[in-house]
Amino acid sequence: MPDPALYTPTFTADLIVRALEQNADRPTVYIDGQVLTGAQVRDEMSRFVQAYASFGIGVGTPVSMLALNRPEVLYCIGANGVSGARGTPLHPLGSVDDHVYVLEDAGIQALIFDPIFAERAKALGERVPSLQLLSLGVCDVGEDLIERAMGFTPQPLVTPDVDAEDLGGLVYTGGTTGKPKGVMSTYRSGAAMTAIQMAEWEWPEELRFLICTPLSHAGAAFFIPTLLRGGSLVVIPYFTPDSFLETVQEFKVTATMLVPTMLYTILDNPRIDEFDLSSLETVYYGAAAASPTRLKEAIDKFGQIFFQFYGQAECPMTITVLRKGEHDTNDLARLATCGRPVPWVDVALLDEEGNKVARGEPGEICVRGPLVMGGYWNKPEETEAAFEFGWLHTGDIAREDAEGFYTIVDRKKDMIISGGFNVFPREIEDVLGTHPAVAQSAVIGVPDEKWGESVKAIVVLRPGQSVDADDLMSLVKEAKGAHYAPKSVEFVEEIPLSPLGKPDKKALRAQYWSDATRQVN
Repeated sequence: MPDPALYTPTFTADLIVRALEQNADRPTVYIDGQVLTGAQVRDEMSRFVQAYASFGIGVGTPVSMLALNRPEVLYCIGANGVSGARGTPLHPLGSVDDHVYVLEDAGIQALIFDPIFAERAKALGERVPSLQLLSLGVCDVGEDLIERAMGFTPQPLVTPDVDAEDLGGLVYTGGTTGKPKGVMSTYRSGAAMTAIQMAEWEWPEELRFLICTPLSHAGAAFFIPTLLRGGSLVVIPYFTPDSFLETVQEFKVTATMLVPTMLYTILDNPRIDEFDLSSLETVYYGAAAASPTRLKEAIDKFGQIFFQFYGQAECPMTITVLRKGEHDTNDLARLATCGRPVPWVDVALLDEEGNKVARGEPGEICVRGPLVMGGYWNKPEETEAAFEFGWLHTGDIAREDAEGFYTIVDRKKDMIISGGFNVFPREIEDVLGTHPAVAQSAVIGVPDEKWGESVKAIVVLRPGQSVDADDLMSLVKEAKGAHYAPKSVEFVEEIPLSPLGKPDKKALRAQYWSDATRQVN
């Protein structure tokens, strides 16, 4: 028998190392006023890999990161891959309780944090005493990871000895029926995502990619493809419409990724015509459904440069795509679709019994293939349900048209997508239920011109009790973070119930979506 090493596949860490080597002398990253070549990024990653090892971080070590966009975040992303550490990002808008849950559930050993989050890191360290705190710079909390890294001399990057089904990361997604679930991201899945991006996505010939979303989350997914294509990343700390417009003009950006809400704010910016945006060739968009009307407006403004991707943490980013040339501004129904399945995965619309539905009939988008997650961390029952009938069930209900385009018409799950963020009603309802005046609540997403969907709470008060809507919004904001806070609260006498006695959210949503052909926005 041949040596098994003969068939060793390539994983994302291998791709990072090779991409940096082939771009060693070329500008690779524009960030924080610096221009970094591939060699400089490679060497800094090497220092961080060695610093990781000095802190006991290696293959399989669970590591979390809490930081805004800065050079060291890229070095840590690379160090995670080269060290074989199991990464879990923390969302900057999350609450302390949410972060504590993730840290404990994932068994995180080390938290790498930006000093601007020092107070949060200290609180987390107090709640999770076993947590090792590593600061990206001088800080009164924890140890300085940068200082430790600078004490090492760059060495060749050597990728870890891992298997396809080993975990490269745990990404937490909230749940409609309980606590957030850790999506087990395998090395297989990560490599498959990059391969599909390289093969199916439409990249400019001269690639200067603007990252204005968090590098620790979706932004990092564009790092490897950009480098493999000999391009460069332009990274800004965070998104504002003005900073986007200014950066595109200054760096002659040719590609970027936006969530629909970001696109809407750019379109609505009164200064938009002051800037030369003609360099843009491809705008990738996803994470939430886009308004067909606003998408048409964007195409009329910028040209046919938009490329949509649809996926989820359980099957990342690229289940279906809508290519630039498929954006037909004369057909709003086409602009409402999420495109057609990529050929690298098997996609079907299934009914409740696991049978494929007839074309034109609604069915749940289900997926098989190398892109699919390894399961939910420590949740065997949820994993079994997600993989029922031998498919990954996305929870999104869609119809397929005569040309094979999928249109998502509703969600089997109650998740709300507001401004590109996933919001899970059950978690908000649990917080609202802690208020002594609240008897019952139901949280739904309603159409919103700016956010796509906004969070609306429908509340039944206890007899003789009263509370201001603003107080309930503040309660949720404090407990869960600003993106979970309801944008509106409606007080009612009763909430309609389903035959099983559960709040009938379909009936509630119908009051606000009655004129819409689909139940997402």
